[in-house]
Amino acid sequence: MKVLIATEKPFSKVAVDGIKEVTDAAGYELAMLEKYTEKSQLLEAVADADALIVRSDKVDADVIAAAKQLKIVVRAGAGFDNLDLDACTKAGVVAMNTPGQNANSVAELVFGMLVMAVRNFYNGTSGTELKGKKLGILAFGNVGRNVARIAKGFGMDIMAYDAFCPAEAIEAAGVKAAKSQDELFEQCDVVSLHIPATPETKKSINAALVGKMKKGGILVNTARKEVIDEESLLALMQERTDIKYITDIKPDMDADFAAQCEGRYFATPKKMGAQTAEANVNAGIAAANQIVGFIRDGITKFKVN
Repeated sequence: MKVLIATEKPFSKVAVDGIKEVTDAAGYELAMLEKYTEKSQLLEAVADADALIVRSDKVDADVIAAAKQLKIVVRAGAGFDNLDLDACTKAGVVAMNTPGQNANSVAELVFGMLVMAVRNFYNGTSGTELKGKKLGILAFGNVGRNVARIAKGFGMDIMAYDAFCPAEAIEAAGVKAAKSQDELFEQCDVVSLHIPATPETKKSINAALVGKMKKGGILVNTARKEVIDEESLLALMQERTDIKYITDIKPDMDADFAAQCEGRYFATPKKMGAQTAEANVNAGIAAANQIVGFIRDGITKFKVN
């Protein structure tokens, strides 16, 4: 049984060592393809792989077609929009993600950027505090729950909305449940996005929605670039000069936001939510364990197709 790690941006050595420990214990061969620069390299490497571990690497129909022996692909991370689920399903390949392994890492980044935003990006002027502010969490999954946990330490008033999570479950976590997405934006000083990119959510965060926020509202995006209607949001921010937007996914219109919303906009150079040593190790080892669990025992708990 051959397990291939294909990572354009490699795992840390500690993560790879942990993955190898899991695959060795199962009697599997571990192969590596790191820092590849051409898709052809990936197509060649997957030809005899039974299992595949990736990070943000694209596993499209071409990759699936080239991987004749592939049984399972695991995306080491929560999002899985880099996997072609239809192609996987048609080829009989199980696709999985590793939800929760990066959750604390992303949640901490939310507050790293948020503190910077309320202190006016450390420009020397007087800012505000997070204590007493109302935080809205859009989607109450693993990351959203960690955001709520940290927000309690800041003394924030917390509200959440999730179309797929019962209000009772949100309230049980000590968080007020909003009745709708609109209510969340209307009532909160800060809204943190944790929704996936789906046909329903793409470009759903637009001027009409964000425009409902209170004066001085801050929008935080550590979810997916595609959920933002960039043209609409930029137009709103030109009208509402009190609104700030901070994100760890650089928008397509980054240059326009930077030029037209100076002092109210910040984007990290690349997506950094999972860029911690701990998250790197956790997600990699979880992926290896899920592969072993599937091949040995047929466990499909984190199947996404």
